[in-house]
Amino acid sequence: MENLLTSPLDRLAGKNLLVLNWRDVKHPQSGGAEQYMHQIAVRWVKAGAKVTWVTGRGSNQAPEDVIDGITVIRAGGALGLYPRAALWLMRHGKKFDGVIDCQNGIPFFSPLFLPQSTPIVQVVHHVHQDQFATRFSEPLAAVGRFLEKDVARVIYGQRSIAAVSPSTRLELRRRLGYTSPIFVVPNGTMDLPLNVGPRDPDPTITVVSRLVPHKRLDLLLGQIAVVVEAVPNLRVDIVGDGPEKDRLQKITADLNLLSNVTFHGYQSNEVRDGLLRRAWLTASTSAAEGWGCSVIEANAWGVPCIALRVPGIRDSVVDGKTGWLVDEPRDFGATLIEALKDIGDTGSARSITAACRDWAGRFTWDRSAALLAGVLVEETGAVRGVRAQRRNARSDMSAFARFPTPVGFGPTASLRATDEITQDGDETAVLLNGCDETDALGVLHRLGIFEADISLADRNGVLAGPAGAPGAGILAAQDVPGSSRNSSP
Repeated sequence: MENLLTSPLDRLAGKNLLVLNWRDVKHPQSGGAEQYMHQIAVRWVKAGAKVTWVTGRGSNQAPEDVIDGITVIRAGGALGLYPRAALWLMRHGKKFDGVIDCQNGIPFFSPLFLPQSTPIVQVVHHVHQDQFATRFSEPLAAVGRFLEKDVARVIYGQRSIAAVSPSTRLELRRRLGYTSPIFVVPNGTMDLPLNVGPRDPDPTITVVSRLVPHKRLDLLLGQIAVVVEAVPNLRVDIVGDGPEKDRLQKITADLNLLSNVTFHGYQSNEVRDGLLRRAWLTASTSAAEGWGCSVIEANAWGVPCIALRVPGIRDSVVDGKTGWLVDEPRDFGATLIEALKDIGDTGSARSITAACRDWAGRFTWDRSAALLAGVLVEETGAVRGVRAQRRNARSDMSAFARFPTPVGFGPTASLRATDEITQDGDETAVLLNGCDETDALGVLHRLGIFEADISLADRNGVLAGPAGAPGAGILAAQDVPGSSRNSSP
C-alpha cells in the first residue's frame, strides 16, 4: 500500500525535541518501553529533528552519551531522577519545540517546569495502580497510586496522550479518569523474516519473558503439568531472566517437569530467534500488559500465541486467527491441548502461520514514529488554540472509509495529522481517528468523496490502521465483530 499523506515526520524536521524517560536503551534494566521510544526517536533524528533524552543513570553509565544520533543526559537513580529532571527542565526547557513525557508509573510532571506554550505529549504503556503494591510498602504504594491518578490528571490537564493499545486507553479512562485526547500508537516490531521454520518435530512452546511476578509463569508451569499427561513429548523453552528464576526452577522440579521444560536464561537475539522459529506455539499467562511485544515477535516467525484474555495481550492476539484467548486460568491447559492438536495439522498450521505473519507485518517502527509524530503535531496546534476537533464523535471512536480513488485525488487539510490514508491499486482506505460514522461523512465530503463504505473501527482495526480496514487482509469485514458497511448518500 502507498501512503498518500505527507508524513507528520516531515513536519518535525528542524525541531528541537525532548524525551523524558526513566531509562535509556543502554540502561542495564532497559526493557520494551525504552526500546519503543528509542526506535521512534531514531526515526525522528533521521527525519531531521534534534532529539535530547533526559533519563536516570544506571551503574557504570556516563552522565552524557550520544546513541544513534540521540543526545542522552543521565542523572539520578530510580527515584532521584525526578527532582533532577525538574531542575534540568527549569534551566533548559524553554529551548524545546515539543516534549514526549514517558510515564512509567511515576510522572515527571513536566507541565510544572515548562512554559505553558510547550507542546507536551504523554506516552503511557500501561496503568500501574495494581503494580505499586508489588514494589513498595503500602504507604508508598498509596502515594504512587495518588500521584499516577489524581495528581497527574490535574497537572497534565487536557494535553494529548499516546497509549500503546486500546486496553491502555481504556484503563486511562476508567481507572485514572483522564478526559484528554488519547491516541493509540502501537509498538512496532522486527522486520518479517524471509523464511520461517522448519518446526521442531515434537510439539514445542517457546516463551520469551522477563521472569518477574506479574508474568505469572508459575501459572503456566502448573498448566503444563496437566498438558504433558495428554502430550507427553511436549517441550517448553523459556527464554529470559529475572528474580523469579530460582523459584520457577524449583516449581518445575516439584512438578516433575525437568524433562519437558528448559530455562535458557537471557540469550542473544540470534539464539532467541532460533528457538522461536522452531516453536509450535508461544504462551502468555501475564496478569496484564500494555502490549504483547513478545506475542508479535513470535507472530513474525509465524508462531501463534495462547494467552489469557487480559489487557494488552487481548489486543495483541487476534482470537482464532493468530492465537487463542482463554477467559479462565483453569481452562488454559485444556485449550492448550486443543491448540496443539489444531496446529499439528499441516494445513491448519500453514493457515495460522500466514495469519500470524500478516498480523505482525502491520506493526512497523516507521508507522509508530509517524503516528506519534502526528500526535505531537496535533498537540502543537492545540497549544496554539487550533486543535482540530470532530464535535459529533467521542474522542475514542475511529472510523474506516474505503472508496474508489478519484482521478487526481489528494488529501487536504480536512485530515488530521493523526489520521492515516493509504492507496492499494485503485482503492483508497482511510482511518479517521476521533471520528464516528456521521463525522466521517463530513470529512469525506470535504475531500470531495460522496460515495464510500464506512464502518466504525474495532480494536484490531485501530491497531492495524488502514491495512486492517474491513475487506483488507486477515481482518475481512465478516471477521470484525459488530462492523457495519454504510454508503454515504
